[in-house]
Amino acid sequence: MKAIVKPTHRLEGTINALSSKNYTTRYLLIGALADGTSTVRYPAHSEDSDAMRRCIRDLGAVLEEDEEQMTIRGFGRHPRDVKELDVGNAGAVLRFLMSVAAFCPEVTFINRYPDSLGKRPHDDLIDSLRQMGIEVEHREGKLPITIRGGKPRGGKITVSGNVSSQFLSSLLFVAPLLEEDSEITVLHDLKSKVIVGQTLEVIAQAGITIEASEDLMHYRIPGRQQYKPQNYVVQGDYPGSAAILAAAAVTNSDVRVLRLAEQSRQGERAVVDVLRAMGVQLTHENDVVHVQGNQSLKAGEFDGDHFTDGVLAMVAAAVFAEGTSRFYNVENLRYKECDRITDFLAELRKAGAEVEERQSEIIVHGRPQGVPGGVEINAHYDHRVIMALTIVGLRSDKGLIINDAHHVAKSYPQYFDHLLSLGAQIELLGEEEH
Repeated sequence: MKAIVKPTHRLEGTINALSSKNYTTRYLLIGALADGTSTVRYPAHSEDSDAMRRCIRDLGAVLEEDEEQMTIRGFGRHPRDVKELDVGNAGAVLRFLMSVAAFCPEVTFINRYPDSLGKRPHDDLIDSLRQMGIEVEHREGKLPITIRGGKPRGGKITVSGNVSSQFLSSLLFVAPLLEEDSEITVLHDLKSKVIVGQTLEVIAQAGITIEASEDLMHYRIPGRQQYKPQNYVVQGDYPGSAAILAAAAVTNSDVRVLRLAEQSRQGERAVVDVLRAMGVQLTHENDVVHVQGNQSLKAGEFDGDHFTDGVLAMVAAAVFAEGTSRFYNVENLRYKECDRITDFLAELRKAGAEVEERQSEIIVHGRPQGVPGGVEINAHYDHRVIMALTIVGLRSDKGLIINDAHHVAKSYPQYFDHLLSLGAQIELLGEEEH
């Protein structure tokens, strides 16, 4: 699908934030790891969360769902013996389930996206699983990956946090179910500590005890625990909403986004503060973010590790700010669905933005007058890139044509519908129409 994004002067209206992808995938997983039936209210529907639904079903969980809630009858530490699992293009789902698959005799995670997830490295988690007595067959740390398990063992485990926090989260989900007590030490650095906090929050809600050091680099986990079946409520999603808020910020707008909890542990909640620092007029009260954009933004310096999945949307806003913005501590963006630094900035330059990259930084020389646009650009199979490029297109002189825009469904299937409801000028063309 192509998205033809036309210059749009004003956005106006109210939308409900979509449900959090991160919390949905975690609640689905702990529901599957529980012995008994759990309820998840307002689960997200996206390619990622649907991949988790599909895979835990394959592993033996029983799911029933209506419009507002889902029930999950879990398999505990006894997943069904399956030969293959298809996680689609969902990196977090793959990594979480690689540890769960350690309870199975032999499972192969297939490679359906060789140009995206198929290029992403998983060596750090593979090393940790081998410390647990699991045999792993792989191709230089990449898909397809075969796990030969059955009896994973606890004890002292190390995991690198340099590339992704998802490797650590994967181990934290499974370690409480092992026969032995475990001690997990994170090596090097730990990216996206805020998201690890979400993992710990969800695990604690299921009655599991984990003792974490204050810096989140060391964990003591008693074994032989059980996830308790519980009722969970999924909060609104800040990473997806960041793009809506940024679109409102760069246009003349009056936009309200509902269901964004003020006390959320989502790191991307920080995008509200980033936009405030850029001079955007907004309020955040009673779980409603109200943006009154006037196209007048100012540059700033921001630590992107605090709001990893909101960085690209904030970079898109900074394209139109007065002055030079710097987003630092963002190297982990290079290891996502695409290289979200090199690949994204290449597309921004095509649109006329003035941007520079460092290994772990994005530098934006703002153009308050706007950018020319009028070009066809590539999405690199990446939902966050699509959302951010759409923001730029709305404020460009001649609009943008975004190829492969359907990949936005990975996290936010309603993204274009929501923007259209706010008055955005966007035309969507299926493959057969061009």
